[in-house]
Amino acid sequence: MDVVWPPGTTELQRKYGQTYSLMMGSHSVIIVNQHIHAKEVLLKKGKTFAGRPRTVTTDTLTRDGKDIAFGDYSPTWRFHRKIVHGALCMFGEGSASIEKIICAEAHSLCSILSEASAVGLALDLSPELTRAVTNVICSLCFNSSYCRGDPEFETMLNYSQGIVDTVAKDSLVDIFPWLQIFPNADLQLLKQCVSVRDQLLQRKYDEHKADYSDHVQRDLLDALLRAQRSTENNNTAEFGTEAVGLSDDHLLMTVGDIFGAGVETTTTVLKWAVAYLIHHPQTQRQIQEELDSKVGSERSPQLSDRGNLPYLEATIREVLRIRPVAPLLIPHVALSDTSIGEFSVRKGTRVIINLWSLHHDNKEWTNPELFDPGRFLNSDGSGLMIPSPSYLPFGAGIRVCLGESLAKMELFLFLSSVLQRFTLSVPPGHCLPSLEGKFGVVLQPPKYRVNATLRPGWETNSCQMC
Repeated sequence: MDVVWPPGTTELQRKYGQTYSLMMGSHSVIIVNQHIHAKEVLLKKGKTFAGRPRTVTTDTLTRDGKDIAFGDYSPTWRFHRKIVHGALCMFGEGSASIEKIICAEAHSLCSILSEASAVGLALDLSPELTRAVTNVICSLCFNSSYCRGDPEFETMLNYSQGIVDTVAKDSLVDIFPWLQIFPNADLQLLKQCVSVRDQLLQRKYDEHKADYSDHVQRDLLDALLRAQRSTENNNTAEFGTEAVGLSDDHLLMTVGDIFGAGVETTTTVLKWAVAYLIHHPQTQRQIQEELDSKVGSERSPQLSDRGNLPYLEATIREVLRIRPVAPLLIPHVALSDTSIGEFSVRKGTRVIINLWSLHHDNKEWTNPELFDPGRFLNSDGSGLMIPSPSYLPFGAGIRVCLGESLAKMELFLFLSSVLQRFTLSVPPGHCLPSLEGKFGVVLQPPKYRVNATLRPGWETNSCQMC
């Protein structure tokens, strides 16, 4: 079944063309559905289109745009992003520390699947995947992690889902801000969830500040505190032509960003990956044969194996294509009068990149509605390729996803570790997982349960860490 997100976009494209404009309340909005104009917005004119719109829900989430994802383009934002990028690079690709953290969580996830398999229990993988990814982010941000059943983790699950369900969905209150004077169940839920989140983050932030040392950098929050104190000691930092600094709100909202984006998006991609692997057991078998041949059963997969596992990497790319985690990238705003192709664009115009349309463009992709990892492999299947320029799973340019490298590491290590040991299938009597997602700031798959069966030779072989 060919699913279109958001519903109705195909009809609008047929009627008005690949790039068209519409009015949402008092705001002029341009919808971009083709890669040529998308790359003009994101890359060629990235700075011109680097602005972000102010909306009621995103302002509620980010203390009026003091984060990176929704924060408007400014000298403070550029300095803020530079600091966070530098801190993330400490744990980036090639870092032994973050690889060990992810491998440890993959080992824990395999142990849970093994226990369930032993008693024939079908699992909803969502909370287990969320906890594993959350622990990676917790280690990165706070040098801590959660055990199964931890009440604080359950609280985090609840407020995260509430935020995903209510923020940045172009609800009426975002289009007509004056509607917030009336009772609004979604806005009230968002405010409650943000309040719970902020209490948790504030407590961790205060604990971190209490035992902070200039001589030890344990995690991302230490790096942010160091940058903040450095600018305070110098009064301000010169960035461009303006003086900038980082407030406590900037630091807290950065951590909130990393949790919100880093956990929800990666977990969602993993859930889509498992759903598609259950639908396509032959793909699963081919990945397992590749793992058996290139890694074996004496050790766990490592990041250094990525070059030897092209079919697994191609499968991850295909999941990111067919079910982009953010079907509509966060809107951009034109910071000056400009153009897109032959179209004139006024300052303040909002621009939405329809990533779903880019990834399902039948002029760029053969049978785009079909799940086919082979489209990302070269002719003999030995190497990876990008078959179309219409592929931007993490965005591009100035506003590209900061966590791209970390997300790719997690997707590879979690999926390779699980598929090395288990075959995933639908439980007897259950339907295959629905592939029609729930539209929001991320595209979430419906809930489903999974049988994880230990593969031959693993019944007595314990899950080894990297």
